[in-house]
Amino acid sequence: MSTLAEKKATLTSLLKGLKKVTVAFSGGIDSTLVLKMALNVLGKENVVAVVANSELFTDEEFDKAVSLAEELGANVQTTTLDYLSDEHIKQNTPDSWYFAKKMFYDRLNDLATANGSNAVLDGMIKNDENDYRPGLKARTEAGARSLLQEADFFKVDVRALAQELGLTNWNKVASCSVSSRFPYNTTLTHENIAQVMAAEKYLRSLGFPTVRVRFHEDIARIELPEARIGDFLVFNDRVNRQLQSLGFRYVTLDLGGFRSGRMNDTLTKQQVEAFA
Repeated sequence: MSTLAEKKATLTSLLKGLKKVTVAFSGGIDSTLVLKMALNVLGKENVVAVVANSELFTDEEFDKAVSLAEELGANVQTTTLDYLSDEHIKQNTPDSWYFAKKMFYDRLNDLATANGSNAVLDGMIKNDENDYRPGLKARTEAGARSLLQEADFFKVDVRALAQELGLTNWNKVASCSVSSRFPYNTTLTHENIAQVMAAEKYLRSLGFPTVRVRFHEDIARIELPEARIGDFLVFNDRVNRQLQSLGFRYVTLDLGGFRSGRMNDTLTKQQVEAFA
């Protein structure tokens, strides 16, 4: 097994083989590490950080990503994606992740061509190979590079190197497209997306940074890390009132706790293998 120093050396070598890069930057720790290393190795003049805004991510996350990229010293380019214009994404079909990532990587390739980059980089890591990830197929088709995967970085490696480099978000809570809060084949609308975003924002304001509000029509199913469930119970009444004011009839707490990718449990073996 490679040491962190060896993985860092591999990542550095991979970057040195590129002249100018466009980095898909979300503000998460994975893409932050890619951007920071690219800036260190290639220099600011050869790195463009692209931050995408869309209806599937909060404006707060977008603004924070732009600010962080600027703080790191990157040339920042913003773009807006209309994900709901694609019927697969709007209907939240099991393959909607593929179409969302295809739209994203196509936009990145267009921007990279315009700014003279010879590579598009994302923040995919080795852990991303262990779940249902149609986006990997879209990435491969688009010719984008996941240098952290190529250098054998797992999340623990990412956090360790980020801390070593002094990145302020080395322990940032992971975020994900809000479409993951909806069961597959549920129509996504601006209204129900806003409803879920508002519910999660309220719960974060109570001191629960890792939280998901799963949408089941008139039912809100709240997922929290199991260790925090006891802390949450004192907020039962106020959470119930607040989420009902947002349009949910019933508010429930999932005793199974938080688990990323929970909605993928409904997929058949054939559906998963289609994007393996």
